Amino acid sequence: MRLALEVWRQRSPEAPGRFVRYETTEASPDMSLLELLDVVNEGLVRKGEEPIAFDSDCREGICGTCGFMVNGLAHGPLQGAAACQVYLRNFRDGETLWIEPFRAKAFPLLKDLVINRSALDRIIAAGGYVTVNTGNAPEASTSTIRKDCAERAMDAAACIACGACVAACPNASTALFTGAKITHLGNLPEGQPERGRRALRMVRAAAAEGFGHCTFAGECETACPKSIPLQVITQMNHDYLAARLSGEGRAQPRHIEPGTPKRRR
Repeated sequence: MRLALEVWRQRSPEAPGRFVRYETTEASPDMSLLELLDVVNEGLVRKGEEPIAFDSDCREGICGTCGFMVNGLAHGPLQGAAACQVYLRNFRDGETLWIEPFRAKAFPLLKDLVINRSALDRIIAAGGYVTVNTGNAPEASTSTIRKDCAERAMDAAACIACGACVAACPNASTALFTGAKITHLGNLPEGQPERGRRALRMVRAAAAEGFGHCTFAGECETACPKSIPLQVITQMNHDYLAARLSGEGRAQPRHIEPGTPKRRR
């Protein structure tokens, strides 16, 4: 299979970048996009040239590490799949693939196709957790969860934090990612005590990172490799507004270490 690649090459954040053309006849229809880059890099190394820098880890669509634009589409033309799951049989023989990094102000480019997505980690750190004294693992049947709530939580928990939703959004919004993390815990009993504070903190953290506002364009849902629905944004907006109207944002919770005795009046 013969393919041509126009790959964005940029040595550092400060250096100018440009598309560089590579052609290969060693591609197989059963290769993934990442394996195609491996083949190109092997050729570059043999010629003594610097290989293309790109992120990857599990290569099974689980970790969310991989991700770049292919012909203007986040992760490529296949819906519900990460770049590592998109195989060359989805392209025509002799086709030219334009490959470039996810572009967003909050995703600064490091090198070639590698971007810094630590802003997503900081959004999770702002409230994507449950503060409880877990002790020993509880019995599986101790918490009753309605089937519809469990299904919504599981659908939202499928988010792998790849950033495709941000790259596809015309506003570079992280609403789908943030909504998924808020919806996941907001549909479980353990997540109820901090539900309002969680929404306030995570939405504010996303704004502080420089992500844009959501205008419900829907491009994020199309680009998401886990097909997370737009309903998570609706729940995020509901939880955020409810917390604002209740004044919950003004109350700062006091951290209590597990086992700390209560004060006597």
